[in-house]
Amino acid sequence: MGTENYIGELLYRYNCVVVPQFGAFLTQPKSAVIHKATNTFYPPSKTLAFNEQLSTNDGLLVSYMAEAEKRTYEEVLQQLQATVKLWRQTLKKERLQLSNIGELWLNKEGKIQFQPSYQTNYLTASYGMSSFVSVPVVREELKEEVVALEEKIPFIITPEQRKKTSYRPYLKYAAILLLAVSTGLTGYKFYNENLGTQELVREQAQEQLSKNIQEATFFNTAPLELPSLTVEVVKKNRRTHHVIAGAFRIAGNADKKVLQLQKRGFDAANIGTNQYGLHQVTYASFTDAQEALEFLRKVKRTESSEAWLLSKK
Repeated sequence: MGTENYIGELLYRYNCVVVPQFGAFLTQPKSAVIHKATNTFYPPSKTLAFNEQLSTNDGLLVSYMAEAEKRTYEEVLQQLQATVKLWRQTLKKERLQLSNIGELWLNKEGKIQFQPSYQTNYLTASYGMSSFVSVPVVREELKEEVVALEEKIPFIITPEQRKKTSYRPYLKYAAILLLAVSTGLTGYKFYNENLGTQELVREQAQEQLSKNIQEATFFNTAPLELPSLTVEVVKKNRRTHHVIAGAFRIAGNADKKVLQLQKRGFDAANIGTNQYGLHQVTYASFTDAQEALEFLRKVKRTESSEAWLLSKK
């Protein structure tokens, strides 16, 4: 088992794990949060940080490794010193990746910088809990629409019994008949007037066409064959639903993640930065929301429980 695995096991139980002559990994509790833009719920967790100044051996890591490997304290300490030496040599050439912990590199001043990994939650109280995306609730405001409609109606309809001697139904039918006759006469008059106008315009156009044909001179009466033209209309469907694999502060890390996922057969891509400046990497993107949700469930079940769905308009 690598040194970073022992460090990860201790981070579940302790808030500070010191790697002698290298630095300390620190954790701090973080409350549950809701990302309003993506409707994503994140459980309580521990934020991970690194302090290069805390490098004095407190015996915690060495003792834990010695007990786990059934070796002496001195043997494990020598092995750990060799590992630290190898880490520092790696940092001079490239970035150092520690599984489930994060990524370290040197800045221009030679100081160690740290980017934590968000794939592991070291808060034991949140065991079994993972982030998930909630579909926005669309509430039907039918009651409010009915109330607003009732306020606009200028009369109230109340049920009443029909009297046998009442003459009101006949007045109602007579009014309907009168309205139908009036509407029919008006439409017929409008139709006749409009028909006469259309006939006049058609006759003028026919006369102008005949005049143009008579004045035209034709130099070649042979039929002209025109090449056929084929126009292909391509409908572009925008992929607006993205299954997110991770977000990275460094663009190079996002590109590495894209290559890793593509090698594993995913249609991965870097879709740019979000409002926090993090580069977002997708497992795949879809045009259909239901298809994206089904793919998200599959990824959560087989790849990573931290995957989530981002939908853009």
